Amino acid sequence: MAATPRREREATARRDATEARSDGDAEATRLRGGDGVAAPGSQVASRVLVVEDEPGIVDFVRRGLQSEGFEVESAGDGIEGERLALGGDFDAVVLDLMLPGRPGFEILQTLRRARPTTPVIVLTARGEVDDRVAGLEAGAVDYLVKPFSVAELVARVRAQLRVIAQASASTLAAEDIEVNLLTRKVVRGGRVVTLSTTEFELLVCLLRHAGQVLTREEILSAVWGYEHDPTTNVVDVYVGYLRRKLGSSDDPAPIFTVRAVGYRLGGAG
Repeated sequence: MAATPRREREATARRDATEARSDGDAEATRLRGGDGVAAPGSQVASRVLVVEDEPGIVDFVRRGLQSEGFEVESAGDGIEGERLALGGDFDAVVLDLMLPGRPGFEILQTLRRARPTTPVIVLTARGEVDDRVAGLEAGAVDYLVKPFSVAELVARVRAQLRVIAQASASTLAAEDIEVNLLTRKVVRGGRVVTLSTTEFELLVCLLRHAGQVLTREEILSAVWGYEHDPTTNVVDVYVGYLRRKLGSSDDPAPIFTVRAVGYRLGGAG
């Protein structure tokens, strides 16, 4: 298998990367802190895995991402890259397609099966339309062709992290129960559960405090807007409704009564 075309493309990418470094860093500086995603000073930096076998490009990408507050780890071959991607807690992966050890396309397909929510941005010298289409259809969320601007890479990584953050903000999940706050769809163990408006709000209240004990008064205030009403048993009634709809005879709903206090979603009964 001839390696010359690939070496020529990678050599070109290295030269362009070196020439673009100062311009790219300047561009990246303008992006710093623009939307708060992994910006310097953040309490928790987003972690990015770079799978690329050219050390010069790895260094270029690492410096650009780190200057924007990202934590960066790298792998120089496909086998190590796949191992890290599957075993590490990364927020995004930047993946070259032409790798020694294991092709990038195979890594991409494996990641899509094992970690479908992790965004993978393909970074490669293979820029033909067919290559880009194949990469996107294999599961990449974005595609950058070498040579590239580090500022553009930073912007694309941030854009994908915003998408993930927005999706996370609209979804609550615990104890195999998942609620989409936008569509109001409720799923438990793969089964769609139909709830009334009040049942839905009660479940959301419990999910937002999963693992915590909520008093009846706290639930009453959050769901019904009552400050205190010692005469009502509406909380107990609706918890009963929710348990019946979420649970079954062999798989009870994970809503536990804490005697003389209130209720808790999740944890030991």
